[in-house]
Parts: sequence; structure tokens; C-alpha cells
Amino acid sequence: MNVKNSFTLSERALRLAEKLVENGQFPSVEKVLEAGIDSLLRDEESSAHDDPLIGMKDEIRRRAELPRDQWISMDKDNLFDRVRARVDAKYQGK
Repeated sequence: MNVKNSFTLSERALRLAEKLVENGQFPSVEKVLEAGIDSLLRDEESSAHDDPLIGMKDEIRRRAELPRDQWISMDKDNLFDRVRARVDAKYQGK
């Protein structure tokens, strides 16, 4: 469904859109704007899938849902030794 709308463009944006139409890359200024919005939507969708922070968020949430007895307590003395022991135990059979 198309919706009629009016808006204001900067002179620079309008000149670029008109140049793209003149060069035959788009049939109208409206289509240039639609292509720009479509590109922004694609970028937004693809960056959400590729964003490492999204993966970290999911992993943190997964770990936070573990039972308390599976959490590693935080103390300065041997934290890394205990983490290494857990990793070694997990991957020992692989």
C-alpha cells in the first residue's frame, strides 16, 4: 500500500537524487528515496545478525540462567585455575 506524504530535502540530497534519475539509475526521485530506505532496513537487519554483542548478550543470559552451583565464585586467588580446570574437564573427552 502506498501512502502519499510530503517532506523537505536538503539541496544536496535533492541534487543527488535528481542526478541519479537523470543518469537513468532510478525512474524518479521517489524511487531513489525508497531505495535508500530499503538499504537502511537491510543494513539494520544484517547488522543485527552479525553483531557480536548480540551473541554475547545471549551467552550472558544463558549463563545467568544456570543453577547457582554451576556458577564460578569470584575470588582473586585461584579464579583462573578453577576456570581452566572446568574448561579442561569439559574438553578432555573431545
